Parts: sequence; structure tokens; C-alpha cells
Amino acid sequence: MLILLPPSESKSGRTRGRPLDLEHLSFPELNETRHHVAQALAKTSAHEDAAAALGVSPSLSGEIARNLVLERAPALPAARVYSGVLYDALDYASLDTSARRRANRWIVVVSALFGAVRPTDPIVPYRLSMAVNLPGIGPLASAWKPELRTVLPQTARGGVIVDCRSSTYAAAWAPEGALTERWVQIRVPGATHMAKHTRGLVARHLCEMGEDPRSVPAVAEVVAASFDVSLHEPARTGQPWVLDVSAR
Repeated sequence: MLILLPPSESKSGRTRGRPLDLEHLSFPELNETRHHVAQALAKTSAHEDAAAALGVSPSLSGEIARNLVLERAPALPAARVYSGVLYDALDYASLDTSARRRANRWIVVVSALFGAVRPTDPIVPYRLSMAVNLPGIGPLASAWKPELRTVLPQTARGGVIVDCRSSTYAAAWAPEGALTERWVQIRVPGATHMAKHTRGLVARHLCEMGEDPRSVPAVAEVVAASFDVSLHEPARTGQPWVLDVSAR
């Protein structure tokens, strides 16, 4: 199984520890692009108009400043860096040993800076959205698309792709060909806050249950053990299944 998550806007860091080393991250094929994006991000963040270029409020200058120290900031596991509603619901730290091992194998976070990372990958906090047209790189979703096309299909292997990403991050990679038959988007009716929360709960539930279904209907059955679900077949060839999920 491959569980795709978006990053969070809010991120945690620490004051001491070893700095970021791209060689310690999963998917080393992405390191060249990671390096180029990090350089462009630092250069852009040093300008007076950095907030406008990054599409954020000037009041977030403290978070933008993190982009200036990417190479020397202390790194910590991605599961600890990413916080916010979805990650609070996932509550990675409280998973038992078996569920955490499955999370480490199955969960991949699609990132505007790092492309794709696993929960244990040591990264640093940053401020960058996949929706940004980064000077020197261009639209990030377009920049990452060919790169992610080389690594994520291999990661999915024969399992189902459970897509919990927002549309902004889904733009960076979409399954193609036969993979689309095993691709399901998790959709949550209602407000964005509840959608993030429920997607985090679904990811946690799948890791705790421990089953590795080989079809989308089988995934729906696993999720239905704890949620109200409604499964919809793809609207047309190449499109994902859609699983509507509501917490009970």
C-alpha cells in the first residue's frame, strides 16, 4: 500500500541536532532537484518581496526566515516536523510498534521542497507551497512531476494507492496506466478542517489495521470498519476511484 499525504503548513523544529543531509533521505534520485529547489528557495527568501513571491502574508517573516538556514538547521524526522490538523489526527508518535513500522513503509509525504519523504526521513522546517512559481525553478508542481513519476510508481508496487493529498499537491503526480485501477482518493464531505482531520484518522486506521488490500473495494471494506463510507467508481478511464469518508 502507498498512502500519500500532503505536508502541513505548520512545522516544528528544534534548536540542536545534526543538520540536513540529503543523502539520508529516501528516494535519493530526487536529491539533485531537492538541491536546486533549496538553493532557489533560500535566494528568493532573502529578497524584500519574499512573502509575495512565496504567496504568504508578510506577517510570516519568521517562517520565511527558516528558508535561509536550510543547510544548517537541525533536522528531525518528518513525522515530527509536520504538525497541524492531519498530523495531530495521525498521531504517529502514539502508534504501536507494528503500526509504526507499517506507517514507515506505506506513508509518503509529497513536499514542495523535498519532493517525497517518508516519516522517518530527517528534514528541517521550511515555508514553501507546491502552488508557488519559484524564481529559478518555475511552477513547483510541474518541476516535481517528472521526478516523482520516476519513484512513486515503484513505491506503490502491487498495492493500492490511497491518496489523501489536497489538490495542490496532487498536481505534482498522478498515477498513470494500470496504476489508476488501484488509485483511490479519500474525499471528506464538509469543511477543510474536518477533511484534514478525517484523512489523518484514515491513514492511522489503515496502519493500525495492518491489512494490505490489493484492490480499491477491499480498502473500502477496511476503512468501513471504523467510518461511514461510500465508494464511487472512476468517472472515466485514467481517473481515480473516490471514497467518501465520514467519521462516526
